[in-house]
Amino acid sequence: MDSIQIIALDLGKFKSVACVMDARTRRHGFVTVDTTPAALHDLLSAHAGPADASAEPSRVVVALEACDGAGWVYDLAAALGFDVRVANCCHESWRWRRVKRKTDKDDALKLAKMVLLDHLPTVHVPPPAMRQRRHLVLFRRSVVQRRTASKNAIRSIFSRQGLTELLPRGKKTWSKAGLAQLRTHAKPPADCTGIDELWRGRLHVELELLDAADAQAALVERKLDELGATDAKVQLLQTVPGVGPRPAEAVVVSLDDPHRFKSGSELGSYAGLVPKLIESGQMSRVGGITRRGPSILRGMLIEVAWVVWRHNDWAKSFVAKVSRGAKVSRGMKQRKKIAIVALARRLLAKLWAMLKTNTPWQDPASASA
Repeated sequence: MDSIQIIALDLGKFKSVACVMDARTRRHGFVTVDTTPAALHDLLSAHAGPADASAEPSRVVVALEACDGAGWVYDLAAALGFDVRVANCCHESWRWRRVKRKTDKDDALKLAKMVLLDHLPTVHVPPPAMRQRRHLVLFRRSVVQRRTASKNAIRSIFSRQGLTELLPRGKKTWSKAGLAQLRTHAKPPADCTGIDELWRGRLHVELELLDAADAQAALVERKLDELGATDAKVQLLQTVPGVGPRPAEAVVVSLDDPHRFKSGSELGSYAGLVPKLIESGQMSRVGGITRRGPSILRGMLIEVAWVVWRHNDWAKSFVAKVSRGAKVSRGMKQRKKIAIVALARRLLAKLWAMLKTNTPWQDPASASA
């Protein structure tokens, strides 16, 4: 560590602050530059040279926080041959608590000090192509959330007017017949002559937004299906009964390289599906799951676990064992939910093993027989 030069970057939307530290002398200085590829390239090129001209450029460590611009900055620094480390901002060691001052220089200096002490929690940075696919998967979820928000707003409009009996029941509300029935109550805002008809104008706008969200979600899913059809990993995971294209691609883009995980326990911790452990003195308590890692992976796995539980005998027996019986009474409903989360963690480990060994799904019941 003595011959290493540290360049810690606190990236901002328009301006970024760099803390340049010499690990041997512990001396450091700050530089403020524009957050552009050209400016950061000039900064790294100017400060990349170590004090000893015979030292290798790879002995320079570039550290930055995980943020929206971390991807292209990582690619820029890695292309220059530097050791790049992206800090995990969700880790406890990085959180700022009860501080009197927090500035960009403080962030950059803290990054440099944690690299110096070798205590910087880092995250895995996928290749640019995988990051683009991951962004598309996340974008689809945001479009679906907008569609769900429009549906909730439409139900709220009828509820506030006391006209819930006009809404079709359940999923029939969003069928072609149900939407046609909703449009009979809607009017463009310009055609609403009285104050009492303003709710019809809001209904018209929400229906237009719902149609637009449906169309855009179909476009995104069509592109995802096109990418998944040529991806052997996505096709491999779909051999599991109950796992469709959306959960399969979520697992693939979240794990990226399955060989970077050493065990199933490490994988479960990455997905946030392991319980919290709180110990103090003689007190030891296990809480809920940590909810760390990619939320889209965790959410997809829990949704798939309910489907897999209905289609696989081994999953039914596993849930029955964890929930202490196949028939769950009213007092044990919470236990069943815990069993489903445990099934999601077990399913993720099996999907991970399939990706590592490139082996199609085999029913654990038939394999043991």
